[in-house]
Amino acid sequence: MAGQIIAYVRVSSVDQNTDRQRFDGVKVDKTFTDKCSGGTRNRPALIEMLRYVREGDTIICHSIDRLARDLQDLLHLVETLTARGVGVRFIKEALTFEGNTSPMQTMILQVMGSFAQFERSLIKERQREGQQAARAKGKLPGRKKSLSPDQITELKARVSAHEPKAQIAREFGISRETLYAYLKAV
Repeated sequence: MAGQIIAYVRVSSVDQNTDRQRFDGVKVDKTFTDKCSGGTRNRPALIEMLRYVREGDTIICHSIDRLARDLQDLLHLVETLTARGVGVRFIKEALTFEGNTSPMQTMILQVMGSFAQFERSLIKERQREGQQAARAKGKLPGRKKSLSPDQITELKARVSAHEPKAQIAREFGISRETLYAYLKAV
């Protein structure tokens, strides 16, 4: 019996669109989608997919860098899956791994995985450079504060006066978690 075709789709952030990762002409039985960095294996949909797949199934990914951004992680995932009898197919690179890989396929996977890892390193380097440049200009990296210093003072006074925290948070237009973060900050 032929297994299922399982698609794995990943974008780096919640506001990115998955539309470019299409599998034209392939009948997909189930799709797992992550909206988080590929630099970690702690991805909910990836973990769920790894539990879901069975011998005879084939996982398809748009490209190698969608499955993993780290060469060791990529090799581990492909080797573990193929050892379980699960095929792994990368559409963009036109590569399929089914446990009977040739030395040439292994080399191509390693080279392509190295490019994905290199690209990830460049992204992190540019991010660090941008943060350093911002700091040099006196700007703090990260999100702007939701409240002004005066509002923070008022928030703390109202909490000290034992007003309900949920009500205060609503009136300031912030979450309770943000309110607690302001209370914790010195």
